[in-house]
Amino acid sequence: MRMRLAWLPASYLALSGLLGTNDLAQAASEQLWLEDPGSHCKFVAPASLSSGPTFWVGDCPDGKASGTGMLRRRDGDRVGVAFLGKMKNGIPEIGVVDLGDGYRAGKFESGDIGGQSDLDPQIRIDSFRVAAEAARLVSVKYKTEHKDASVQFYQTLAKTLEAQLE
Repeated sequence: MRMRLAWLPASYLALSGLLGTNDLAQAASEQLWLEDPGSHCKFVAPASLSSGPTFWVGDCPDGKASGTGMLRRRDGDRVGVAFLGKMKNGIPEIGVVDLGDGYRAGKFESGDIGGQSDLDPQIRIDSFRVAAEAARLVSVKYKTEHKDASVQFYQTLAKTLEAQLE
């Protein structure tokens, strides 16, 4: 459901101007803001990540996830579903949700990634390219922390995501 900005209070209009699009303003007003338990970076997670502790790997200017990176849900000591893509002011923009047994690719709309029934081929391509870039950036971060198994995992994931373009 799309809301018209003319019907929103002034506070939502200001939020829309800060975030840049109606979808981002709608996401910010309708979605639950989460916080990385370690860094305290705030974000809205795509619905397909489901609930659970979620961590952001990426930049966090002004306390909100921004730029290319990864949201990763943790299930106890096991890794859960991940979003790899671009965030802006804590709101997902475009990327891929890695469900473990498949992918959801696309732009963030109606609270999730990849909900479009007829995904434009260029958006699909852009989504996987951004996701592969995010996986490479996560790999570099883990390399600086000397987490060799994670480095290898995200390098392989980047190649897997790039293979989806062929």
